[in-house]
Amino acid sequence: AQHAAYCAALESLGCDVLELPADPAHPDSVFVEDVALAFDEVAIATRPGVEFRRAEGVAVLDVLGSVRPVLRIEAPGTLDGGDVLRIGKRVFVGASARSNAPGHAQLGELLAPHGYTVVTVAMRDCLHLKSAVTQVAEGAVLINPAWVDVAPFAGYACIEVDPAEEHAANALRVGDALVYPDCFPRTLERLREAGIKVTTVDVSELQKAEGAVTCCCI
Repeated sequence: AQHAAYCAALESLGCDVLELPADPAHPDSVFVEDVALAFDEVAIATRPGVEFRRAEGVAVLDVLGSVRPVLRIEAPGTLDGGDVLRIGKRVFVGASARSNAPGHAQLGELLAPHGYTVVTVAMRDCLHLKSAVTQVAEGAVLINPAWVDVAPFAGYACIEVDPAEEHAANALRVGDALVYPDCFPRTLERLREAGIKVTTVDVSELQKAEGAVTCCCI
């Protein structure tokens, strides 16, 4: 029910939602963000850091491959999409347990011909980079400074999460609006005070598996 409401929220913000069928053999496949990246020019198969998740990408890449050329991260590189934050032509990649240095380097090589710069970001105490920082408006990020090195984001307006809501930095930007969890009221107030339009959703079931609002779409 929460997933259906999430899809409805995306549609309410003008998205055409293409929903893939459930795959009982891969219960984490609802987190489609991790298996592929979509840029204007290309799609990239990521090679997730946990081996049992790598087969999840087949259905996703079948769809992306119909609209973008598909490039691939190869062994020994690993990369989870949850560690990749694109802001314009800069691509921030978390140095997490799921995304290693060869994966970062390969991503840079694949994207360089299209004018992107890849920046590795130190992080701690969370699974993915986008657990700690996401873009919430033009030139602005929502960030938990306890979990991520803030220095790479010095050129942006940084809205810090409320210290009592450490998981509150994950927001999904859709146009000039956000899809955002309804369980972080203090941080939500900070976003609205910054003039950002926010659509809230209940993702409490997804959060039990360390999921959030960016995780379920590409």
